[in-house]
Amino acid sequence: MIDTRRLRTLRAVADHGTVTAAAATLHLTPSAVSQQLVALEHEVGHRLFVRDGRGVRLNAVGKIMLAHANEVLAQLERAEAEVAAYATGAAGEVTAACFATAISAVLSPAIVALRAAAPGVQVRVRDAEGHQSLAMLLDGEADVAIAVEYRGGPDAADRRLFRVPLYAEPFDLVLPEGHPLSGSPVDLAAASGETWIGPYPGNPVHDVIAFACEQAGFSPRFAHCSDDFRAVVALVGAGAGIALVPRLALRDMTLPGVTVHHTPGPLAAGMERRVFAAVRRGAESHPLLRPLLDSLQQISGSLGIG
Repeated sequence: MIDTRRLRTLRAVADHGTVTAAAATLHLTPSAVSQQLVALEHEVGHRLFVRDGRGVRLNAVGKIMLAHANEVLAQLERAEAEVAAYATGAAGEVTAACFATAISAVLSPAIVALRAAAPGVQVRVRDAEGHQSLAMLLDGEADVAIAVEYRGGPDAADRRLFRVPLYAEPFDLVLPEGHPLSGSPVDLAAASGETWIGPYPGNPVHDVIAFACEQAGFSPRFAHCSDDFRAVVALVGAGAGIALVPRLALRDMTLPGVTVHHTPGPLAAGMERRVFAAVRRGAESHPLLRPLLDSLQQISGSLGIG
């Protein structure tokens, strides 16, 4: 009989690539994780990992086991959701990991709406960038993640996640007042020699900006980095460079010393921040999570981005 706790350990090691990192997310010692893996290999009757530098990676049998682990763990989530629903479980706490702009735009209004629709659901918010929230969700540190699609991230076919699309927002070009590009239509190719301000590498928005510039024929030179868009816009206003900023991040922001230019059709079509909510697969019908997902979708539909 395979212990489901060891399947969670298998998935954590596969996700993080090292026993030490997996141990940290599971709140275990590296020795305990190693023992779990050895026990699982004994239960299965095959080795599951091979050494890869300082880390480990799944071998062929390990990949088979991981696919089944994802299905088993999703079924356990469904079982918990059905039991909670049977017990009426519409009262309790939900932890939502979400990046700052979406906290303001959709999560906070959703919390207000829940007070009327599902007063027993209490939401605890963890501020996390759009790529960090998914790791928190899969590691069990959050129940809901509001995340951003990005290159190299989990895609819509990922069997560990159940996703709900929320919104897609274009990027706007933010320039210092009087900048030479201010008087002409937006043309990223003309900005190839400019100094850029933006999020740190690893932030999904950094990837979107870099990809858009690559499509225009150049790699942006980021001289200043901040994951706080207010700081980014303040630096633009100080004449330190130019920036591409998601439109919702600019909403209700004081913008001294800058001009904002909406990206035109062809450019905007390939440059959007696509935002979605996710829960662990199998938990989508949980009576504490479903009201929050529904509220997030409803709020997102009324944002009026354009």
